[in-house]
Amino acid sequence: MSTNKNQPNPGMAAKTRREFLRSMGLGAAALPFMANLPSFAAPPVGKRKQRLVIMFSPDGIVPSTFWPDAEGPLTSFKKSLEPLEPFRDRTLMLNGVCDRIRGDGDGHMRGIGCLLTGIELFPGNIQGGSDTPAGWSSGISIDQEIKNFLQKDPATRTRFGSLEFGVMVPERADTWTRMSYAGPNKPVSPIDNPYQMFNRLYGRAKDQESLRSVLDDVGEDLKQVRSRVGVEDRRILEEHASIVRDMEKQLQSSSKDVGHAVPVLEPGVRKDNDNMPQISKLQIDLMVNSFAADFARVATLQYTNSVGQARFRWLGIEEGQHDLSHKEDSDADAQEKLTRINRWYCEQLAYLAKRLSETPEPDGNGTLLDNTLIVWTNELGKGNSHTLDNIPFVLVGGGMGFNMGRSLRYKKVAHNRLLMSLAHGVGHRITRFGNPDFCADGPLPNLTT
Repeated sequence: MSTNKNQPNPGMAAKTRREFLRSMGLGAAALPFMANLPSFAAPPVGKRKQRLVIMFSPDGIVPSTFWPDAEGPLTSFKKSLEPLEPFRDRTLMLNGVCDRIRGDGDGHMRGIGCLLTGIELFPGNIQGGSDTPAGWSSGISIDQEIKNFLQKDPATRTRFGSLEFGVMVPERADTWTRMSYAGPNKPVSPIDNPYQMFNRLYGRAKDQESLRSVLDDVGEDLKQVRSRVGVEDRRILEEHASIVRDMEKQLQSSSKDVGHAVPVLEPGVRKDNDNMPQISKLQIDLMVNSFAADFARVATLQYTNSVGQARFRWLGIEEGQHDLSHKEDSDADAQEKLTRINRWYCEQLAYLAKRLSETPEPDGNGTLLDNTLIVWTNELGKGNSHTLDNIPFVLVGGGMGFNMGRSLRYKKVAHNRLLMSLAHGVGHRITRFGNPDFCADGPLPNLTT
């Protein structure tokens, strides 16, 4: 009879495994991660894990540098999506999917507030650039719907269920800054500070000094276990340890005296604008590690907000993204800069896919990317027209049985049908989601064929 050398005892109870790890003197911050290493994890039961990541970037795209020229196999990418080339055979592009939700609120408000909920905004007192004022969404978002479905089953239940990551999301809470909803009038706030996210995952440090102590303890625990596990586990441990070291370095650099008085920033300019690349990497690395530890199987990654006005100075772009998105199609300079901005977002997506593809599933069933579907989307199809038609949906990875490596074109189908397809992909056979008027034809066709 063959045995898995990476599993110490297939019959070992979870309580026994945790007691063994505690007997090694491991701290509370490291224990959940250690318990999911192949050497200590419970034997795989039932079907493989399935995960969903929804990534948001704002202000529309430049269609001519984004969409493929034809439907069918993806043979190449336009400039905005070139960073996805290593994952072309694992990418599915959906053109012609439209947000047909109308009602209160301007295009940006409905664009983000109805993006994952598929239902109208409540009336409210938040006034947009035009149209009538509006409030929060009147329904649950698909990420939270899927989270609730997975959390009901002990076999798929995780510590957090879902994790909401942000990068430079404004501190104010309004319809433009929230895309995830736990229910009607219940927006879910993303965490855009990597240190706060680290605290949520690994402890409740009150300040950076106590967080350093947590990091030190985790580092020592990783060293202690390293000599007691197999080669594959040591590789996973080293990746996890590198995240801890990166966090320590960031803490050290953030605590240095700048040597001069800190200037007062003008209103509306976030102090971490120029740190977006570093924050993005830290958040993605934390997300990948949270999946490896099986802390959650649903996550969102939100870059800025609807009407996002980030300034991409590291790309040599001084103008705000939203201002550029209002320029005419004939403004070649603006279109070129917007293409570079969307290419940068795509680079973040490609980095996430790369990290997932390099990280093996703790149970040995492929890589994290094999079992994770990433959906990159936007609140608008095009910034200068504020259209809610042809919302960009770029799917990367696996896990839901979709036939990848293709570009599909639909004829102005409601995006509610895509949201239903995501639920069906994890076995949640809902017959409607959001506004039922857009659900009668069922999930999107041709995703699995």
